[in-house]
Amino acid sequence: MWRTKVLLADDHTLVLEAFKRLLEPEFEVVGAVADGRELLAAAQALNPDVILLDISMPLLNGLDAARQLKGLCPRTKLIFLTMNEDSDMAEEALRLGASGYLLKTSAPAEIAKAIHDAIRGLKYVTPTMKRELEKAFVEGHPNKKEGGEPTPRQREILRLLAEGRPMQEVASILKLAPRTVAYHKYRMMKQLRLKSNAELLRFAVMNGLAPKDKGLL
Repeated sequence: MWRTKVLLADDHTLVLEAFKRLLEPEFEVVGAVADGRELLAAAQALNPDVILLDISMPLLNGLDAARQLKGLCPRTKLIFLTMNEDSDMAEEALRLGASGYLLKTSAPAEIAKAIHDAIRGLKYVTPTMKRELEKAFVEGHPNKKEGGEPTPRQREILRLLAEGRPMQEVASILKLAPRTVAYHKYRMMKQLRLKSNAELLRFAVMNGLAPKDKGLL
């Protein structure tokens, strides 16, 4: 009997083991990897039907891995399974063609449904994140394009960084993971084609997000 082949990607061993045990009764788990580079290699070698991947991974984060996977394995469906509840991240994942966005707190049945929906060509977003995405759309910042202006969340992060606050403090103020703050900073620099903290600070000052006597850490 044919079973959907699933590849798992997460940098926490216990998480990989837990999801492998959860999925194996219904799906064929063909592999489990711990970083983005390993994911690219495994995806090409194993040719899975679905990849469940986290956003925060070493060497290559999940979103950048997804960009490359769409070219390397165009028929493979990508489902993000993460602790990241940032609507900007979810928007970016879906813009990249992901078939699903779930939280690691999602019920097992919800994860299975997302996999089945992906195989059928449908998209599944966990209800909590779906509400956040709808709110983001109403507030007027859906689906930011590559090279566009920073999103409201990114501007908020940039303003705090430009005040000289360390990344950990910014994360605490905004109730985000430090990795999420770091990723937003990286995305801003990439979108705006900036190559250093000094250039990012200059952008913040020119756009009224920082006083001229402040500096980024």
